[in-house]
Amino acid sequence: MRKRAAVLCGAAVVVAASLTAAPAEAGAPRSAEPSHAVRPAWRECGTDDYPTLQCASVEAPLDHADPAGRKITLALSRVPHTAAKYQGPLLVNPGGPGGSGLTLAGFVASSLPAEVAAQYDVIGFDPRGVGASEPALDCAPDHFDPVRPDSVPATPAVERANLTRVRSFATACAEKYADLLPHIDTTSAVRDMDVIRRALGAKRINYFGYSYGTYLGAVYAKFFPERVRRLVLDSVVDPTEVWYDANLNQDHAFNDRHRAFMAWVAEHDAAYGLGTDPERIEAAWYAMRAALGKNPAGGKVGAAELEDTYVPGGYYNGYWPYLAEAFSAYVNDGDAEPLVEAYENFGAVDAAGGNGYSVYTAVECRDAAWPRDWRQWRKDNWEVYERAPFMTWNNAWYNAPCAFWPTGSLRPERIRNSKLPPALLFQATRDAATPYQGAVTVHRLLDRSRLVVESGGGNHGITLSGNSCLDRHLTAYLADGTVPRGGHGEADAVCAALPGPKPRTSKAAPSTARGSTLHGLLGFRG
Repeated sequence: MRKRAAVLCGAAVVVAASLTAAPAEAGAPRSAEPSHAVRPAWRECGTDDYPTLQCASVEAPLDHADPAGRKITLALSRVPHTAAKYQGPLLVNPGGPGGSGLTLAGFVASSLPAEVAAQYDVIGFDPRGVGASEPALDCAPDHFDPVRPDSVPATPAVERANLTRVRSFATACAEKYADLLPHIDTTSAVRDMDVIRRALGAKRINYFGYSYGTYLGAVYAKFFPERVRRLVLDSVVDPTEVWYDANLNQDHAFNDRHRAFMAWVAEHDAAYGLGTDPERIEAAWYAMRAALGKNPAGGKVGAAELEDTYVPGGYYNGYWPYLAEAFSAYVNDGDAEPLVEAYENFGAVDAAGGNGYSVYTAVECRDAAWPRDWRQWRKDNWEVYERAPFMTWNNAWYNAPCAFWPTGSLRPERIRNSKLPPALLFQATRDAATPYQGAVTVHRLLDRSRLVVESGGGNHGITLSGNSCLDRHLTAYLADGTVPRGGHGEADAVCAALPGPKPRTSKAAPSTARGSTLHGLLGFRG
């Protein structure tokens, strides 16, 4: 499940923990936790977008099997409840693995109806290794520096160059973080969440996770079902495919989304002048890719970087107008400047992206077994490439450090659960990052869960994005636990997808409200 570069930085600096007490969940007995449990010391850390944010930190064991041993620090954020009715903490996670959740707390609190948000302490957190949590990983800060070798290993020399690159990343991680890597995994992060719960003084938590965050939440619920009050999973990871098979299946789904983008460009020929035949437009895109492989735009955008730039369009079709403009300018006018700008906006990796990718790799390589024989990778990815060329090899090299990872692998957690209160799942039928079948699988594995489907939707992370039908279900569930009654086949409720984007009428920069706040956080192949 591949993570993209644009991960938001933390909301603010965190502070050391103190003995300041947090309120317990109203109407429920206090948890029987140790009397010496340390509570977060919250301080103001608001931003222009989220002025009520507060920040703090808590300590957790590096190795939960050795709770008295070495400690790490987990960064937290909070938008505190303001209503007399208090429903407890609502932990939120944007996915990844490797995504910072600090700013997500502000996004969720400001996007929910005010009367519902006011009943929760919305809690963001940076999982171990991420962002403002300490220590934070960054194995090889220059790993994505342009221009990289072509992702498609059409010659032995190109394959060797890519193998050298991914081996060097795995080696750098081993040299810098040998003591940490055995403890960067989903199971450890789940136990960290329970440390956070104890620090908050809550008997139970509410949880709202996107993308990989759905797997994180489902595993927490498996370990601690009695400590889950409400559980919302949006854009659901298939836990039966963790993680090698999941990435191969993503390649097909992203290829379909790329072709949907080509069809959208064809529908708007008046704006982009690339023709009305999607197949010819797709051929022009691959011709652009070949040309950039020989002569990178601005010395930055080669073939691999072009793929990086257009992959986010598979997560969120609101990016399509910007990507179409860059495509059109290059093909019709020979102007590479918009393409370079699009790369810098959507594809380039900054420091936060380097950290996020390092955690992504550490978690996925540790969570489950990956083939250690490169011949298996070569065979599988060439087979997929024949049917889905858009992202296959780019995705393969993104995950390829796992073939050379310095730690052993754990077994994926089984999430089947009959002990939970009703959970609420959301899924778009054409989501590429977490294909639809994963939500159907989790719906089956979590007894009493309810699945709300956005029919025909292709975006990733669909709640709080403007679809009032989806948000009504989310709001009702968080307000009083109401879930759909069912009766729609695999789904318990169906919402129509929002209309697709229109060509831009102005040349303003990409919107930060939706783009960098939510999809910057959700920009994950996982």
